[in-house]
Parts: sequence; structure tokens; C-alpha cells
Amino acid sequence: MKIAIAGYGVEGESNYRYFSADPSNEITIADQKQPERILPLGIATIIGDDAFERLQDFDLVVRTAGLAPRKIKTNGKIWSATNEFFAKCPCQVIGVTGSKGKGTTASLIAGILESAGKTVWLVGNIGKPAIEIVDQIKPEDVVVYELSSFQLWDLEYSPHVAVVLYIEQEHLDVHDNMFEYVGAKANITKYQSNQDWLVYNNTNQYSKGIAESSAAGLIGYKDATSAHIEDEYFYYGEQKICSVSTLQIIGKHNIDNACAAIDVAWLYTQNNSVIESGLGGFKGLPHRLQLVRELDGIKYYDDSIATTPNSTIAALNSFSQPVVVILGGSSKGSDFAELGVELAKRDVRAIIIGQEAENIAKSCLVADFHDYETLLQPSMPDVVKSAKQLVKPGGVVLLSPACASFGMFKNYSDRGEQFTDAVNKL
Repeated sequence: MKIAIAGYGVEGESNYRYFSADPSNEITIADQKQPERILPLGIATIIGDDAFERLQDFDLVVRTAGLAPRKIKTNGKIWSATNEFFAKCPCQVIGVTGSKGKGTTASLIAGILESAGKTVWLVGNIGKPAIEIVDQIKPEDVVVYELSSFQLWDLEYSPHVAVVLYIEQEHLDVHDNMFEYVGAKANITKYQSNQDWLVYNNTNQYSKGIAESSAAGLIGYKDATSAHIEDEYFYYGEQKICSVSTLQIIGKHNIDNACAAIDVAWLYTQNNSVIESGLGGFKGLPHRLQLVRELDGIKYYDDSIATTPNSTIAALNSFSQPVVVILGGSSKGSDFAELGVELAKRDVRAIIIGQEAENIAKSCLVADFHDYETLLQPSMPDVVKSAKQLVKPGGVVLLSPACASFGMFKNYSDRGEQFTDAVNKL
């Protein structure tokens, strides 16, 4: 089979390893720029701005996740690592999507099911590359798959249990508009039947809209008939499970994520102690409201994963102390008006950096929030030192940028690691 690997980053390299394992496949790597990764010796390539428009003669074009299917011109079939995994996976899949909270919710689900004695494979951006482990999975296992809109764009399968968390404006630097973005998310339930399940956020208009078009059995989380909170305890319906304090991660949004995880887990186990153990055993993921250090009574938190205004608002809602928040980065097409209003309500000071600094500052002024300063092209140590000088006694320094990281940093992980390093050197 003639196969083009479209895009040769981390995922493209994984795709090449998988499809080249079959010696009958004839592989070509296509990319708009010369890949930074070392190309396999003797591999055929198509490189240039029009590379993805020159793939007519291939039987299969395997796109990398962030490459829009509409940009590929071919007479063959457009495919992805996600489609390949679903086609070959022998066991039930729990798929988790949403604008934020996917990784945390997927990890909580996996933790509970592991506590129940199941063999669980956690895959996606937070786990192993899915197609590289598909041959190891057994029919009695369970897969928990974190799924972004990019992976769902052209998915031809749906998981047995789909989870749709809170959806907000996101990735409009890649998707044409919100309609396309939500449409990609909706693909998670497109091929479900009445034998499948959809767990969804019943307070979010986009999640509810997806549920309304689903053929699956519906479970709206935080509903009194399913997982919800009463008197600081998790309940499922009328059954009391455990204290909210069992969670080792902070933030109201993480309580919501835990409710979604409980709803999924309930389909597999109704053992309260198992659920409590799974919730309590999860200590959080890197760069997600992670406490870096406490120094001189000041706590420093890394929330570099917060690349949208609403995720930053959720982080701010996690603290009652005075906060210095570090905002800004590269554009994802976000609207910062609501963030400006939220800042104006709080005992907070802001340091604004990056490409979006001007737009964030404008939203602050419209909301009558003036307690901010803009730093032009600073290093992360400069930002952290400025925050240390601004923070009030007993307060919090919070990296929660509300923007993507590109420009100043390689990715959100690099941004968080630089913040952590600068804090540890104070």
C-alpha cells in the first residue's frame, strides 16, 4: 500500500514507525517544512508549502492530529492514528473530550478502574501513543482515551463510553470557527448506539447540544440522579460515596471533573471504597494547578496548561488569598472580556506578557481593572521576580496564562518548566 505520513513531528514519527512495520507498505513523508526530527534513511519525501496538496497518488494519507483534513488533497483515504487505533482496539474504549479537564478526568477514571482491579490503558496526550500499544491490549482490558478536537475531526468510530466536559471557545487559530470546533467534538458520539453511554456536562450549552443529538444513553453529571455534591460529599444518586476532601487536587472545576469520572466509573463498579481509593490516589498532572513551592509564606502554582480565559478563571476561583497572576502568550483567537470582568472582582494583580498582551490589557481596561503591568519580552526569571515583588503577604503567585505558549516558549510544558525552575531558584 502506498502511504503518505502527513506531518512529521512527534506523532508523525510514531505513525511512521507503526505503518513501516509492515514491509509491504511503501512510505513517503510529507511536510510543509523540513522536519526538525531526523528522517529515516532513504525515505521518500514531499517537502514544501504545497506538500499536502500533492498527495493524489497515495492509497492512504495518515494525517498528524493538528493538520486539518480539508488541507489534504488526495484520491486516497485520509486516515489518522486515532482512527487506526479504534479500528484495531479489541476492548471497550472510554473517550474523554472537552476544552479543559480531559487529562485530569481521564486520569481519575483510570485510577478508579485500576482500583477496581481492571487492566487500564491510559492513552492520548497524557499517556502512551495509542497505536504503539494497541497490539498489547487484551479484550478484557479497558482503554481510557483523552481525545482533542484535532483527533476527533474525522473520527469514524465512537467509544463505548463518551465523556463531553465543559466546552468553550478554543483552538480558533486552527479551526475556522466555533461551529467547526464543536462539530469536531460532537464526533465522539456520532457512531454511538443505544448500547453505549454519553456522560456530559449538563450546565454547558455546547455539551448539552451534543447530548441532544446522541443516540447513546445519557448521564448528565452533577445531576441529583447521578454524581453530584451534597454537604461536601460525593454522592451517586442517593448513595453517599466519600468526602470531597478525598481529592488531592484543588479547584471547583476539579470537583466537576471528579463527578464526571464517578459517573463513568459507576458503569463498571459501584464499590464506594474503590471509588474513594481511585479519587484519593491521584495527585494531579504536571502544569495543572501544581504547587511548585512555598517560600516566605507565598505559594507558587504552575497552571501552564490554562490556555483559555475560562480555564484561568477556574484557577482564580480556586483561591481566596490575594493573587498575582501571570497572563499572556500566543493567540488562539480567544475573547478576554470575561477574564477582565473576573479580575476586576478580585484581590488580584496581573503581569501580562506575550503576543496577546495588548488584547488582554484592553479587556482589563474595559472592565475597569487597572492593577496590572505589561512586561515586554521578559525572561521567565524576570517575570517570577516581578511577581515576587508584587504579591501580598500570605498570597499566591499563579502562572495561568489564558493563552497558548508559542512564541516565547516551545509549548505549555516548556513554559511551566521554566516557571518552576525560576521559582526554585528564588
